[in-house]
Amino acid sequence: MTSIPLSTLLDQARAWLAVDPDPETVQELTALLEAAEAGSEQAQADLADRFSGTLQFGTAGLRAELGAGPMRMNRVVVQRAAQGLADYARARAEAEGWPKISAVVGYDARKNSKVFALDTAAIFAAAGIETQLMPGTWPTPVTAWATQKLGAELGVMVTASHNPPNDNGYKVYLGGAAVEEGARGAQIVPPYDSDIAAAIAAVETPQLAQEGWELLPESFLQDYIGQVLPLVPTRQRDLKIVLTPMHGVGGYTAQQVLTRAGFSDVTLVPQQAEPDPAFPTVAFPNPEEPGALDLAMELAAQLDADLIIANDPDADRAAFAVKDGTSWRMLRGDEVGALLAARVASQVKDPSQAVFANSIVSSRLTAAIARAAGIAHRQTLTGFKWIARVPQLTFGYEEALGYCLDHAQVRDKDGISAALVMADLAQELKEAGSSLPQMLDELAAQHGLYATDQLSIRVEDLSLIPAMMTRLRTSPPVSLAGSPMSLVQDLSEGSEDLPPTDGLLYLSEDSTRVIVRPSGTEPKLKCYLEVIVPVEQGVQAAKQQAADRLARLKDDMRQALGL
Repeated sequence: MTSIPLSTLLDQARAWLAVDPDPETVQELTALLEAAEAGSEQAQADLADRFSGTLQFGTAGLRAELGAGPMRMNRVVVQRAAQGLADYARARAEAEGWPKISAVVGYDARKNSKVFALDTAAIFAAAGIETQLMPGTWPTPVTAWATQKLGAELGVMVTASHNPPNDNGYKVYLGGAAVEEGARGAQIVPPYDSDIAAAIAAVETPQLAQEGWELLPESFLQDYIGQVLPLVPTRQRDLKIVLTPMHGVGGYTAQQVLTRAGFSDVTLVPQQAEPDPAFPTVAFPNPEEPGALDLAMELAAQLDADLIIANDPDADRAAFAVKDGTSWRMLRGDEVGALLAARVASQVKDPSQAVFANSIVSSRLTAAIARAAGIAHRQTLTGFKWIARVPQLTFGYEEALGYCLDHAQVRDKDGISAALVMADLAQELKEAGSSLPQMLDELAAQHGLYATDQLSIRVEDLSLIPAMMTRLRTSPPVSLAGSPMSLVQDLSEGSEDLPPTDGLLYLSEDSTRVIVRPSGTEPKLKCYLEVIVPVEQGVQAAKQQAADRLARLKDDMRQALGL
């Protein structure tokens, strides 16, 4: 069951109880401890899992299931993380002569988010850090914007984004004197993550102040809204929009942005309009998951709407659904990326000063659009911590529904600004007698049909993921959908363009591509599939050919993974 002796586990649990300030997790761990002492193998296994190590702080910060113990998200773990972050900042400030240390702390509506944010503010205040706390549950992009806007050295957002209901997380931004100008307000990358992790590991007893932090004024949210609005002209529009914040914190902000820009017909999905940490209407609060947009699509059909907009619970991502023929379908993240890239490219005044970027697992169509427009294009590792660091970034995206349309203001993905720009594009197309699906067909006719899909394997046992990666490294497929392999690249070795990352890239002779990597935020192994089909016999014929090749590709990868 575990290599840790039971007596050691019991001692670790008792020591945890002595420092845990949360009555709920104290009660939970006490019951578990008593059951383990009474001989329950299930309780002993649970205890072993909770005390099998400590949550590792990385470039995604912290993210895990709520509960007692060092392998869960709880007040002890968060207080140690906050103290380590404060110690890290103070040490650098002293060594580098920073004139100040300031911080911004935001939080979403998940269980314990406000508690974790308050603990963070109290620890920062005790450390002498000028700390400003969001006054309510605001979207993640507001925290990213505030970190840069206020010149803060530290930004913390308590959120687990689109994870299951019983998860929470701790996302960290650096700004001010802590990073170079172009990275201020972006998420952390190496070596910052390991340096902060080392400071957290060295924490002994966190120190909390009773006061000393300030609440940002409620008007600060209006300031954020005000800087999003200039992305499109403000005018009266008749686009019918169905909007869902997916039980998260983006509903008010997204609705305000849309209505103030002139979209007067915006209807929120009533069952999902208010923040609810239980996420009662969805199995996973992630717009990508099957069924997540069912309620929005039902409402859109009733209202004969033009566009569905869905934000994930912390509103840094945006999903869109359209009526394609007689039924509604959600646009893939890569399709939205291409539409936004084409829209931005058409508005760029000086292509020589513009740069597009997307993650390596995203479609290559954006690169083709940039190339045709004379715009430079960059590929990065997965995650906006990398995309946001691209100099002169004009437009950036990743296929997992993340888009950056105003890099000067928000150096992270922003589902609010993406919602506004996509709505404006849909309005323009409607007025021209066209639609988003028609525009995608036009892009295919111009650049070829770039079709993407994903094979995602969710696991209960995390050890299965490295085992599957090892299998692929030792026995890679020899062809992709019938096309012989032309390139096998182990991304863990790094390259001139990309730092090392745990991933594999396969490319066949007909440009079919597969990238395999473990998810950074969920217990999944992801295979990103892409085929490129010339549009010679028409777009519909190319779509059928692409669908057939993607289906074969999925079968190939399942076989390669031993599934």
